[in-house]
Amino acid sequence: MVNKTRQHDPRHAHPLLEDSMKSTGTTGMNAVDWEARVDFDRLRTERLMRLKAQLDQSDVGAVLAFDFSNIRYMSATHIGTWAMDKLIRFALLTRKTDPIVWDFGSAAKHHSLYNPWLDHTHSEADADPHAPHHGATRPRLESGSRAGISTLRGAFPPDAGIAQEVARKVKRELEKFGLANEPLGVDVIELPILFALQAEGIQVVDGQQIFLEARRIKTHDEIRLLTTAASMVDAAYENLYEFLRPGVRENETVGLVAKTLYDLGSEYVEGVNAISGERCSPHPHVFSDRLIRPGDPAFFDILHSYNGYRTCYYRTFAVGSASQAQKDAYTRAREYMDRAIALVKPGATTADVVAVWPKAEEFGFPNEEAAFALQYGHGVGLSIWEKPIFSRLTSFDHPEVLEEGMVFALETYWPAADGWGAARIEEEVVVTKDGCEVITKFPAEELLVAGKRYYSVGGELSTLRDSQSHLNTFDGRGGR
Repeated sequence: MVNKTRQHDPRHAHPLLEDSMKSTGTTGMNAVDWEARVDFDRLRTERLMRLKAQLDQSDVGAVLAFDFSNIRYMSATHIGTWAMDKLIRFALLTRKTDPIVWDFGSAAKHHSLYNPWLDHTHSEADADPHAPHHGATRPRLESGSRAGISTLRGAFPPDAGIAQEVARKVKRELEKFGLANEPLGVDVIELPILFALQAEGIQVVDGQQIFLEARRIKTHDEIRLLTTAASMVDAAYENLYEFLRPGVRENETVGLVAKTLYDLGSEYVEGVNAISGERCSPHPHVFSDRLIRPGDPAFFDILHSYNGYRTCYYRTFAVGSASQAQKDAYTRAREYMDRAIALVKPGATTADVVAVWPKAEEFGFPNEEAAFALQYGHGVGLSIWEKPIFSRLTSFDHPEVLEEGMVFALETYWPAADGWGAARIEEEVVVTKDGCEVITKFPAEELLVAGKRYYSVGGELSTLRDSQSHLNTFDGRGGR
């Protein structure tokens, strides 16, 4: 276990400061000397403490990470979002040591200069026995920042022996600390690396659950970062609401949102799901260059990262006006959302929540797998799909208990009776000691109408109308 110093132990915080740390409120985004904000030293220490606790409870001697988010959680290192899908860097945490990171080229030297925590350890086994130390941390005998490279997803010639070199690096550390005969937990892995580790006599097992269990409950600083990330999306939706109008293309809204977020300090805009008109049902999960038309429903999911912490945040609008069918669909999606949120509290389960959502067959799908992620919930942290998972596909048979400090998103969807429109709503919530708080604050209790307001000879044109004009008149409806 990691020994926390008194300075970074929230149990010793001032009572008023402790209350503010538990709050989902936001502060300014810069570091200042006159206000307690996110404490990044505490963030790094508490994340490593949680991961070590899960490792100690497991049956493995060490965990090896290639997943970008797991490496960041373990080591507080980052080399840019371009590297997220390349599996080029890796990090090892053992029962007896602090993290060791093998990094891409010059990044290792950079981390030696700017990530001093990689040169210190909370464990005696990898400490320099001759170096003076104070408190719980000690200088390391070897740096935790080292040069190393994986196979570039197979781009290196297999005969170059890169996979074998990765395995040798890992085996050296396991042997050094007497863990070579213990199972090695790995999160994700390329087959050449797996085979090379096995050829070295290392038993490789699934280590992803160790990481996800550690990340299940968020620390105070993680909650503050997640709330700040959501506040940036609040601003993006404000700009989007003002921008939406007939003639705008879906891809233009994606650009607007991305610029807003990057201007505010986003680290990475993972995606903007911009779906409009006939594309709303069924949900395609990808934006296009479709031109938005008068009366269209349009829903958006905004996913971005602030200091590593993500959002998953849907809102639905009607552009110019909404039909009765679209209004009804939105009301239905909102009802399912509110019923779910009302159940969120410590001790409740994911099964309790999904029980108030409709079966797949009730909204046009043959089974829960075909309707997966339309009525859905998922943890949010350094990645957008973490524990716990809420789905009728799995939650009844494998319920997960809700605990204080969890942060997750709940998503609902309902197709409109017209056969082409739909409504989609998503709220992110923090589980508190007696319930939950919603941190996604752009208005969503009723369907919002965006775009220009139109005036007829009789006054302002109603925003509740069919997009086909004749259906709004008595004669146009055939005298009905």
